[in-house]
Amino acid sequence: MGRLAAAAATVMLLSIPAQAGPVVCSTTYEAPLGSSEETALQPVEVTRCGPVQTTAELLDQRVFSYTAPFARGIDITHQFTDLLGISMGGGDGTKVMGFGFPDQTIVWDGSAIENTYRSLLEEQSSPLPRRVADLESPYSNSIRKRMPLPDAAPVRGLW
Repeated sequence: MGRLAAAAATVMLLSIPAQAGPVVCSTTYEAPLGSSEETALQPVEVTRCGPVQTTAELLDQRVFSYTAPFARGIDITHQFTDLLGISMGGGDGTKVMGFGFPDQTIVWDGSAIENTYRSLLEEQSSPLPRRVADLESPYSNSIRKRMPLPDAAPVRGLW
């Protein structure tokens, strides 16, 4: 019985398509959990990995959040739901997103893109502006005081 269940589980796992994408790992040094006098308090290396969604994938997801892509949005199902004012969105056009005619779903998609754009700009810019000390102005003194000419007499203008 155990072998049959294991074989069935293996067949089920093999039938599920595998997906791969970018992964980012970060390693930090942290304090140990236990503190005893016997062990020296050495930092512990901790590595965490997680999937990353690229910017292009994120924008594609947001562009089609409320309105289906064109090829999916012109079938008989979408013509019927558009007539009733039911929004079918998502990348495959099968998710019921709410009540809204096609012109309203375009507004929703535009808002989703704008919010994503603002979020991406916030991630790319630092919350604290970079501040540096000003340079000394080269115009605070006259050139004559900086570079004295040896025994120079004033030069008369040509006019």
